[in-house]
Amino acid sequence: MNIDRLLQQRQDAATIPPLETWQPALSGDMDIVIQADGSWLHDGQPFARPAIARLLSTLLRRDPEGYCLVTPVERWRIQVEDLPFIAVEADFHDDAWWLTTQFDDVIRLDAEHSLAISRTPQNESVPEIAVRYGLAARLHRHVFYQLVEASSSHELAGGQCEIGIWSAGSWHALGCLDADASDDPPSEVS
Repeated sequence: MNIDRLLQQRQDAATIPPLETWQPALSGDMDIVIQADGSWLHDGQPFARPAIARLLSTLLRRDPEGYCLVTPVERWRIQVEDLPFIAVEADFHDDAWWLTTQFDDVIRLDAEHSLAISRTPQNESVPEIAVRYGLAARLHRHVFYQLVEASSSHELAGGQCEIGIWSAGSWHALGCLDADASDDPPSEVS
């Protein structure tokens, strides 16, 4: 994969190419790791040029073999410690929450792109949101607390209280509190 050639060819690296139409055979493994904090490493070192990580994020999808960088003629598997994206901003307008990733993907929190609670490598239950091509973004801590501040709750069977938000007419759970929990906001665990 010639990164400099890709950078030249893809003048607008913010657009997502039609990855679903590209089906090359797996070329092998590439020594790229996306850390749990959203940092991209190559050969154990951070990318020297942020534009490269941004470009590669537009070529990323999740295949049965794992996370892959895809071009029309190559497909390379990379390692992802948790999720490849981090939702770093949250804004509410037009009756919906809009989340933005570290690479400026903007996702409307709705029925198609809903929150799901999943486990991190540290075994914490934390919300994530679907982005595209089988990829998801973990909520950054400050985004999580921003949503908790705007949340409401309702009681579930068994005495638990589910905390969540309404966005685009859909309910999105942020977590649960036990019946005997205090009135403090939910932690990122449950």
